[in-house]
Amino acid sequence: MTGLVRFLVVFALALPAWSAGAAEVVYPPGSRLGLIPPAGMVTSSSFLGFEDAETQAAIILASLPAEAFSELERTMTADALRRGGMTLERREAISLSSGKAFLVVGRQEVDKTKLRKWIVVGSSPALTALVTFQVPDSAKASYSEAAIRSTLATVAIRTSVPVEEQLSLVPFKLGDLAGFQVGGVIAGRGVALSDPPGATPSPVQPHIFVAVAPGGPAQLGDRDAFARDIFAAVPNMRDVRLTSSEPMRIVGQPGHQLMAEAKDLSGATNLTVVQWLRFGGGGYLQLVGVATSDHWLDAYPRFRAVRDGIEPR
Repeated sequence: MTGLVRFLVVFALALPAWSAGAAEVVYPPGSRLGLIPPAGMVTSSSFLGFEDAETQAAIILASLPAEAFSELERTMTADALRRGGMTLERREAISLSSGKAFLVVGRQEVDKTKLRKWIVVGSSPALTALVTFQVPDSAKASYSEAAIRSTLATVAIRTSVPVEEQLSLVPFKLGDLAGFQVGGVIAGRGVALSDPPGATPSPVQPHIFVAVAPGGPAQLGDRDAFARDIFAAVPNMRDVRLTSSEPMRIVGQPGHQLMAEAKDLSGATNLTVVQWLRFGGGGYLQLVGVATSDHWLDAYPRFRAVRDGIEPR
């Protein structure tokens, strides 16, 4: 298995019993995977999936790359599961609305809790679904084999997650997307916005990343060094040369602006980069806008529009 796939499979196997009657598919916020949860289970606020706080039963959802299905189909053997701490009872092919799938059933003990697990691995052109239904032995009377299989048969994959739903997962409001599309969301942390491929005749499309983090220097004199340290961790650039670094006010709050020239990882494309930090409330907001130098004059006002439209939730 590749490192990512192996990590996600081990994660699904290792999940403990979590603490915490729809007739249609329910999608947890931000998830392309959904199902019809059984009576007694609600969308979890602790993980991507559903939970029954009373019985400690849970359904955990994970999306993997589409190409992961064939690898898991080949490598998810009794020996591989045993190395992850799970004893295989049986494995069988099943059908989902999205395409080919298989079901693995087994037992595992996690933190002295004995669990029975049903793991569905489902294929689709867009992604591979990894769905784990786990029930503590103490709750086996609450979830029959037939009920569990019936629930897992309803696994569905939606085409996309609505933009409003994706943006609801970050701890700030974006008042102006400035024509950008949502490229990805890190729940509770940040969002990446970008132009779609081909929007400009360039190998690197204009894009901006917005994120919040705790901490940050309280003293003005410490912010320049802090901004430089944070900027040094920005990925996918080489030959970086800082051109300016200065304090500024951003929407009435203390902030800092850093400008730089760089190249993309291939070294063939010239980039211009801006980083803004906005301090306050025991943390800071970081924005990093990147565009090719040829398209910087068009991209920069859009980056500013995103920056100035951000409000706390």
